Amino acid sequence: MDISSYVLLSHEQALRRKLDVASNNMANMSTAGFKREQPVFKEYVERQDDAQVDAAKNTSYVLDVGQVHDTAAGSFEATGNPLDVMIDGPGYLSVQTPDGGTAYTRAGYVKVLDNGDLATAGGQRILGEGGKPINIPPEEATNLSVAGDGTVSGKSGPLGRIAVTVFDEASVDPRGDGMFDAQNGRELTASETKLRSGGIESSNVQPIVETTNMVEILRAYQTSVAMSQSLADMRKSAIERLGKFS
Repeated sequence: MDISSYVLLSHEQALRRKLDVASNNMANMSTAGFKREQPVFKEYVERQDDAQVDAAKNTSYVLDVGQVHDTAAGSFEATGNPLDVMIDGPGYLSVQTPDGGTAYTRAGYVKVLDNGDLATAGGQRILGEGGKPINIPPEEATNLSVAGDGTVSGKSGPLGRIAVTVFDEASVDPRGDGMFDAQNGRELTASETKLRSGGIESSNVQPIVETTNMVEILRAYQTSVAMSQSLADMRKSAIERLGKFS
């Protein structure tokens, strides 16, 4: 396989990676709080000092270096549940993972567990100020509200405050199921926290944009395959011509 084939293979691998990310975005267009992802590539230049011409001494390949997520907010989607919240601005809700650790999410579906703890739709406990769960006494469970600063109140008054944590977005990594891993966050104060209750944040994926991206990726792949076939035809023709002189 010559250098041109390796370059085309590098390009096709990058296209496959882009298609995988676009497909995942489309699959999560209805996932609450999902952030659209985008792959990141950089150029890798290989030096060929023994090339016959100067123009062929540097060969560029595509190197996959990871992906980033689009931090743009999704739209507010009313649910009718007064406990559901959307973060109006940057930040994430803190939740307790099954192993006792902490993960973060923008999906604001909130419910009360049988033991009174506030939790996500998946049952992970939502953490309040200082990383502590918020427990709702049985007599308060039928008349709850969430204020803009995250304070959860019942008929007798405040019961706790939902914490919102902000990070350098470069340190936030998706872990699946609408959850993220992150390090070195800062918990917002009550005056900094902005929540909208009665609904959740929808995915920020735009189906038309992703569909267009997928069509462009397909066309680019078809072009790359056509170039590969042209190179194969050129090699075959060269070999046949050389064979006539042997």
